[in-house]
Amino acid sequence: MPTRLKNVSTIDPIAVTVNARAHKKHFWDYLVSKSPVLRSLALLVIIAYACLAFALHRGPITGRKLNLPDLYEATVLELQAGMDAGHFTSVDLVKAYFARIEEVNLKGPTLRAVIEINPSALTEAARLDEERKKSGKRSLMHGIPMLLKDNIAAIGTNTTAGSYSLLGSIVPDDAGVVKRLRKAGSVILGKANLSEFARYRSALASGWSGIGGQCTNAYFPNADPCGSSSGSGVAASIGLAAVTLGTETAGSITCPSSYNNLAGIKPTLGLTSRAGVIPITEHQDTVGPMTRSMTDAAIVLSVIAGKDPNDNYTLSQPQDVPDFTKALNKDAFKGKRIGVPRHVFLNDSISGNHPSIAIAFEQALNTIRELGATIVDPADIPSAEEIMNSHNDSLIFAVDFKIQMNAYFEALIENPSGVRSVADLIAFNNAHPELEKPPGYESQSDFYEAEATQGRNETFWKQLAFDVELGATRGIDAALKAHNLDALVAPARGRTLMPAALAGYPIVTVPLGFLPDDVVPVPAGPTTVYPAPGVPFGLSFLGTAFSDFDLIGFGYAYEQRTRTRLARRAYPAAIPKTQLVDVIGKTTL
Repeated sequence: MPTRLKNVSTIDPIAVTVNARAHKKHFWDYLVSKSPVLRSLALLVIIAYACLAFALHRGPITGRKLNLPDLYEATVLELQAGMDAGHFTSVDLVKAYFARIEEVNLKGPTLRAVIEINPSALTEAARLDEERKKSGKRSLMHGIPMLLKDNIAAIGTNTTAGSYSLLGSIVPDDAGVVKRLRKAGSVILGKANLSEFARYRSALASGWSGIGGQCTNAYFPNADPCGSSSGSGVAASIGLAAVTLGTETAGSITCPSSYNNLAGIKPTLGLTSRAGVIPITEHQDTVGPMTRSMTDAAIVLSVIAGKDPNDNYTLSQPQDVPDFTKALNKDAFKGKRIGVPRHVFLNDSISGNHPSIAIAFEQALNTIRELGATIVDPADIPSAEEIMNSHNDSLIFAVDFKIQMNAYFEALIENPSGVRSVADLIAFNNAHPELEKPPGYESQSDFYEAEATQGRNETFWKQLAFDVELGATRGIDAALKAHNLDALVAPARGRTLMPAALAGYPIVTVPLGFLPDDVVPVPAGPTTVYPAPGVPFGLSFLGTAFSDFDLIGFGYAYEQRTRTRLARRAYPAAIPKTQLVDVIGKTTL
C-alpha cells in the first residue's frame, strides 16, 4: 500500500492539471485547507514546472544532423530505433511531448486534450534511459511516453474522471493495465481529458469535463472529438504522446478513434483488466489502445492484455495472450468472408452517417475484395431492430454504476472532497455549480437514475441476459454463423457499435476518410460542431469473443493498402511545432 507522500496526485491542479485553470482556484482553496501537505507539494511542483517550461522553450540546437522522426506521426518502432541508436533518449521524448502539449492544449487552438502532466515523468524516463544503457530495453514500450485516459488510476497523478469530486483523491494502487505498462518500461506522461465519468452523467457534449473543460477536435476548430475517450483521441491524433489508452463501454474508443483519424482497439470483455478503472458497468467496460497505426495498437495491446486476479473477467480468457504483432499480416483478408450488416445499422437516417461516409464505405468494400476477401452483402444481424428499440442497457448501467462507484469511492485512501457515494457526488455537484454545472453542462440525470436503483434484482438479471442474447447469441454470433463469416465490417458510427457493446465483443477501427470541405458545421454542443469540414471517420471490424487477433489482421491489411491517415493532417494551428531537434541536448531539471 503506497503511503500518502509517495502519491503526488494531491499536487496543485493549477500547476499540474493543465486545463480549466480559471475554475480550479476555488476548489484548490478548499483542497489545501484540508491538507497542509498539499500546499508544500504544490509549491515544489510549481517551481519545477516553471523551470521545465523555461527549459523547453529555448531555441533549436545546432550541430550534427540526425534522422529524427516527425512526432506528428512517429511510431513506437521508430522511437525505439532512435533510442537504441543513441540519437535521442526517453528524457528527450518526454521534454518534446511536454512542449507540444504546452503549444496547443491551453494556448493557440486550446484543444484541452490533456488534463494533467505527470511531474515524475522526467525522472521515470531518466531511470529507464539508464537501464537501457546498462541492460537493454525491457520491451518495445521501454521509454515510450504515453497518456492515460483520466479514469485509469496511476499513482503519481490525479485520477478524476474529469470531476472535481475526485480531485486530490488517493488511489490504493495503479490500475491493472498501468502495472503492466510500467513493468514493460512505459513512461506515464500524464492524463487525457474525457467526457466526465466516461459520459455517464448525462447526454452532455462529448469531451467536456468539469476539470478539463471542452476538448475539441484537431481537424476543424471546435469540432466534436467524440467520446468518451476524447482527449486520448485528440492527443494521439497530433502527436502529444507516442500512444494513448482509452476505455469503452459503448463506443468510447471506437468513436473517438474514428473522429480523430486513429487506429483503435476495443478489446473483448475480459482481455484487459479494469481493476483501478473508474467504472460504469463491469458487464461492458474495457480498456484499449488508441494510436496512429495498427502496429502501435498491437504493441500496446500485447502489453496490457492478460489475466489479473483483481478482475475476475480476465480469468476466463480461453488461452494465453498472444503476441498481437504477429497478427499484422498484409494478406490477412485472403480466403476470408466478411459480412455487411446493412439492415438498420447502415441506414444513414438512423446511424447519423453523412452521405460521404456511405460512399467511402462502398469503396472500402471494393478494397477488401481486392485484398482477397469474399464480401457477403447483406449479412444482417437478426436482432438489429430489437437492439435499436431496446433501452435495457440504461438499467444495467444505472444499477452497476451505483454499486461499482460506491465501492470505488470507499476504496480510496483519501478523498479531500468528502465524496464517498453516488449520493454524495450529486450533492457535491449541486453545492459547486461554478465547477461542475456551468451553463450548458448542468445535467446529471444519469447520476439521479443510478441513485434511484435498488440493486441487482431479478429484473436486472433478466434484462442483462436479454442484452447479451441480443448482442451475441441472436446478434453478431448469429450473423457470423448464418453466413459462415470471419468478421463483420461497418462504418464506425452510431448504433453499428451496439451489438459488440452488449455482447462484450471486440471492435478494431481504422481510418476510412474525411468529411468533405463543403460540409456546413452544425452545433453539436454548447461550443462544439459536427459534422464539420475535414473531420475524419473510420471503418470498424467486428467479431466474436476473443477474435481480437483476427480483427487486428484485417485492420492492418486495410490500413496498409489505403494509408488513409496520411491523406490529411489537422488544421495548421492545431499542429504542434516542437520536434526532437528542439530539445536534444538542452538543459534539463
